[in-house]
Amino acid sequence: MSPECWKNHELHPKTADASAVDWIFVIDSVNFSFWSEVEDPEAPDRFMLEYKNKLWTGYWSCCAAVNRALDEGIPLLNADYLVQIDDEHVRYIFRTTKGVMPMLAERTRNLREVGRILKEKYEGSFTNCVTKSQNSSQTLIQSILTDFPCFRDEGIYKNERVAFYKRAQILVADIWACFEGKGLGTFHDIDQLTIFADYRIPQVLNYFGLTTYSQDLQRKLNENCMFKYGSDDEIQIRGCAIHACELLVQELNRLLENQTIPSHVNAIMLDFYLWDYVQLHEEDIRKTPYHKVRCIYY
Repeated sequence: MSPECWKNHELHPKTADASAVDWIFVIDSVNFSFWSEVEDPEAPDRFMLEYKNKLWTGYWSCCAAVNRALDEGIPLLNADYLVQIDDEHVRYIFRTTKGVMPMLAERTRNLREVGRILKEKYEGSFTNCVTKSQNSSQTLIQSILTDFPCFRDEGIYKNERVAFYKRAQILVADIWACFEGKGLGTFHDIDQLTIFADYRIPQVLNYFGLTTYSQDLQRKLNENCMFKYGSDDEIQIRGCAIHACELLVQELNRLLENQTIPSHVNAIMLDFYLWDYVQLHEEDIRKTPYHKVRCIYY
């Protein structure tokens, strides 16, 4: 587990510079709802995107689409372009080889929103927002939440406001990992981030038996029910995943203290590891149902 593994992914930027920050910002502005109605990769209607002679699904289809657009000369990292992007452009950028990527209209709205705010407040580049955070992940997250409404991942549970901020946190974490904790990726409080509560992390925790569900909730999962964003079930699943991973991080660091060369793990590293594990063992893990939600927050 290390931040360096982020760059090892084929579709991620290899150079840590201002352009990489803007690439990450665009990606995480539309980083949501990539699960397919059809799990079987051979099914004709499971959405897939072709780039450089490979087929990409899920999050990677988003990265491939953005990279393909940039290769074609589409200025997708330019705020002037984003602020006027329309559904037709978005359909072209995220065009698929088979199936259709969900929630394209919502991706258009997010891109237009962030483009407008980048122009109004940050001279067209998210790098300026990062610089103003003065190396604090929490300050940066607060700026994201204050200025960019599409990142406000919040709900009400038992009359109390709960916040997950999955996309805001992963945006900061991706910058930290891309820069390997240096330069623009230096955050003195990076360990305050939690895991990024989506649908894959709860799935893999359940697969390993680290979480179990009530009979009623398990039935809903087995019956492939659609969950509503902000419902009690959905909030509990995500909240328990965060708590379970906090306990895992504590135990991992306790074990690592006894090693000859002490090392340290934070929630970001654990999240990256678990998410990659799902990708590598997809066929096996597919047998464990996950909660399905259509929303812009994950």
